[in-house]
Amino acid sequence: MQKVDKRNAAKGTAGFGDRMSSAAAAKRAMLEKFQANKVDVNDPAYQEQQAARQAAEAARAARDAQRRAEKDAAKAQVIADRKAAPEAAEAAVLAEEAAREAAAVEAAAAAVALEAQRKAARDARYAARKARK
Repeated sequence: MQKVDKRNAAKGTAGFGDRMSSAAAAKRAMLEKFQANKVDVNDPAYQEQQAARQAAEAARAARDAQRRAEKDAAKAQVIADRKAAPEAAEAAVLAEEAAREAAAVEAAAAAVALEAQRKAARDARYAARKARK
């Protein structure tokens, strides 16, 4: 015969033995639930899911590789631009100097033409004075 704890029986609560047996039953139920949810690796649906996951992972890896390649190309372009910038600046300076020299030559040619025009006018005035005398 089982001993009944008079204090717990009067209150309607379970005793230690009852709690232990219900805990063991809960553990058994959890174990059975876990064993029932085991995956059969030979199941075609499972294999299809795994194939889909692997395909998604491969696509993700390809996208990552593409992003890395684009990033590397952008870095290479920046480096090339930085290397080309001093050369472009030097070419711009040379072009500016050439433009200044051309402007100076043009200004000198204009000055020579103006001086020739003045000389021609002066000579014409001198010749007119000579002709009057």
